[in-house]
This record gives sequence, structure tokens and C-alpha cells, in this order.
Amino acid sequence: MFVDSHCHLDKLDKNPEELAKAIAYAHQRGVEHMLCVAVSVNEFDSMLDTVKDFANVSVSCGVHPCYEEDMTDSATLLDYAKRERVVAVGETGLDYYHSTDTKAVQQQSFIDHIKVASQVRKPLIIHTRNAREDTIELYQTHMNEHTSGVLHCFTESLEMAQQAIELGLYISLSGIVTFKSAKELQEVAKMIPIDRLLIETDSPWLAPVPYRGKPNQPGYVVEVGEFIAHLRGISVTELAQHTTDNFYRLFNTVPRNNV
Repeated sequence: MFVDSHCHLDKLDKNPEELAKAIAYAHQRGVEHMLCVAVSVNEFDSMLDTVKDFANVSVSCGVHPCYEEDMTDSATLLDYAKRERVVAVGETGLDYYHSTDTKAVQQQSFIDHIKVASQVRKPLIIHTRNAREDTIELYQTHMNEHTSGVLHCFTESLEMAQQAIELGLYISLSGIVTFKSAKELQEVAKMIPIDRLLIETDSPWLAPVPYRGKPNQPGYVVEVGEFIAHLRGISVTELAQHTTDNFYRLFNTVPRNNV
């Protein structure tokens, strides 16, 4: 069985019937659980309402670094993070690719998320793009013994992956790894310790080959897993087992086999 460790089901399809079909399709393909990740606390309640009836979907809360207009104070973030349905904090992090003018705002928000996640003892979901050094430095500076998390949709260097793993973080790979242009990332995918690897879709974006260019959905995490298994020279079953076990180890408040 697979787990889609990062998707945005509230962005997938506003039609409840179509969303239900996508979730059912994922389950038919062996995807036993999905983590629906927030990008804004302002959208959290509507996101939760979208997925509330699906027992095989968990949720996070947080503010994506590109949503600087939705940045919130740490007290409000803490209030959301304490909610029972919330299993993780984020996504948060740093994105200097889309904006360098908001570095200070992004950094403070990232620090707030780290502290809140540590306080509630729930893992962080970290987005990083063109911000390798600052991401590692801020995490290392503000983490404590209760801090855990994952670098999601990883597209950075092996060196950064190794630094993150040394800090106790997991590495999650998306459909990008299947792209022909992703040769460096494919080498990284071979080298990540199997006990620190997660897989995701980041749907509705970044559909893997052979669906590239089409709307992504959680069921396509199977293609991500199959591709990485081939890269590593292991069976798809072994890859699925390890990445699923890793998911439940990191997101340890998610009940297993709840479908």
C-alpha cells in the first residue's frame, strides 16, 4: 500500500463528486492514506470542510511562503495547530525563487512555524526553493528535541538532503523525479536512505510521467513510487512498504489502516 504524503485536495476539484472519485481511484490503486496540506490559515476551514468526510485523509495547517499576504501571528497558528484533526504544521519554509522581496517575512513565518510545531510536537512540512542555506540554518537554529519534519517536493542537492537528514528530517519526492530533465534529482533519489524517504504527488500540480501536463491526483503517487523503485533497483512492494512505514513514523498521530 502507498501513502500520498503531500497533496492539496481542496485545490484538486471543487466538485464534491469528482473529488470523491479521485479519492476512490487512489484507494483502488493501493493508496491507503493522503495528507491534505494547507497553504493558508485563511483557507483552512474551507479545506477541512472539503475533506472532513474522508477517513483516509489527514490535514495540516500553516502558511506557504508564497502566501505572504496570509501570514499570521504565532498565537493564531498555535491555535490551529492544536486542533485534533491537524497532524502536521505547514506547509511553511522559504521560497526565494518566486520572491526575494519578502525574505524577512518568510523567515519570521518559518521561525514561528518551527516553534509552534515543536510546542505541539507535530512534524513540519517544509517547502524550500532557491533557499538552501537559509532553510537549513533557520531550522537548525530554532529546532529542539521535539522538532521533526520533512522537506517536501525535494528538488535540491544531495548535500542539502544529507544536511537535512542529519537534522532528523525526511525527504519527500514528487512526480518531478520522473521528468527527463531531472537527472540530478534522480541521482539524489538513489542515495537517500530508504528509512528517510517519502513520496507524494503535490497534486493537483506536477503530475508524473506519463501524465505530465495533466491535472495531478493522489492515485498517481503509484507512478512516483514505481519510478523510484526502478531507480534504486528494488521492488515496488519494498519501496511502498518503506515509504508507508516512514510516513506513519513521522506523522505519528495518523491512525494506521483507518480505511
